[in-house]
Amino acid sequence: MIDSDERLGLLRGKFQEWGHDFREHALELDSDPEAIRRYFDLPAARYLATMGIPAEYGNDPEPIGGHRFFGDKALERAVIMEELAYADAGMLVASPGPLLAGVLVDLLGDRRQKEWFYGRMTAEPLWTCFALTEPDHGSDAGSLTTSLTPKDGGFVLNGTKRYVGNAARAQIGVVFARTRPGPLGVTAVLTEGSAPGFHAEALPMIGLRGALISSIELDGVEIAEDRVLGRHLSPSRRGNWAFMQTFNRLRPGVAAIALGIARAAYTYVLANRRAIGRFDRDRLDELGRRIVATRKLVHRAAAAVDLNSTNGHLASAAKVRAAQLAEDATLLACSFFGPGARLDHPLLDKLTRDARAMEFLEGTGHMQRLNLFQGYLSGRFDRDAPFPAAPGLLDSGAAQPSTAS
Repeated sequence: MIDSDERLGLLRGKFQEWGHDFREHALELDSDPEAIRRYFDLPAARYLATMGIPAEYGNDPEPIGGHRFFGDKALERAVIMEELAYADAGMLVASPGPLLAGVLVDLLGDRRQKEWFYGRMTAEPLWTCFALTEPDHGSDAGSLTTSLTPKDGGFVLNGTKRYVGNAARAQIGVVFARTRPGPLGVTAVLTEGSAPGFHAEALPMIGLRGALISSIELDGVEIAEDRVLGRHLSPSRRGNWAFMQTFNRLRPGVAAIALGIARAAYTYVLANRRAIGRFDRDRLDELGRRIVATRKLVHRAAAAVDLNSTNGHLASAAKVRAAQLAEDATLLACSFFGPGARLDHPLLDKLTRDARAMEFLEGTGHMQRLNLFQGYLSGRFDRDAPFPAAPGLLDSGAAQPSTAS
């Protein structure tokens, strides 16, 4: 535990340092999402471009305090994503990298598919997208209508996806489609963003504008047989199981993004308290305590997923708690500055808009509560005992909300 705390402390410190560059460009990116193309060389962006890629496929991250962090563990990602979201969530979600698509390839890809995907990602910064959600059906895989039908020794992809991060700029995409009725008919394929018939268009968004959340029209997109993920696995492990495992692994990181936004609002008030006049310290202190408690929950959830990727129920609790915290923190911060807060404080306005996205990113609160309740009913939790502590919680020092501006 001591070693884990030390390693994660080093990781947190480095990404706090790297996050300063993200913060400098927050408002620029919010006005122009394509501004991210000018900042590929920032240390944090370089790291995100290959985060999660195993060493055996050419990933060679910069050592941090004598350790190499590949970002393939949920607890590592939670630390990284909190610090970068604290700097600016928009820059984080706008940066190129494998992320969701990479986790799915790790779960479902065969050796040749991984070599192709990871090889592309390590050669140059590329955006990827993870296309599951559909109009009128959300992310309910059981209701998928996008089809994958055989044609000339390969397949053809037809359908519509919506609310897909970075799809309008993605060079590589993972798309979920249906080959036949029923839960075993869902599968995922790799495709190129430049493929004929693949058309993605950014949707107008209020928050997290850097992510270019998009809609996708798939009109006869040809898919080679060797681009179908999970061909070497049983049908029960290709569709629903695969995307649930993917979400379980990444959900603590999404909760950490919300946590980072809440911290940013908290520290914005501290940094500008002289402009507030009368200062309600009790309310701010309560928010600080909620931030520390939520971080502990996020880290426990991440440790549970790292132990077993089916342990996603506590991560759902963390996502609900952190998303609510982000909304509460930004609204509270605005209340300190009066009715014109969002006009007079553009960065606080951006934090407030970004916080709203966290309710929907990676599943709404209703979905998370259902997942949590299912875990409770199935006996995943000890109903009479508190959750055990997880290693790397950083309960002292860096765990406290930073008072830096």
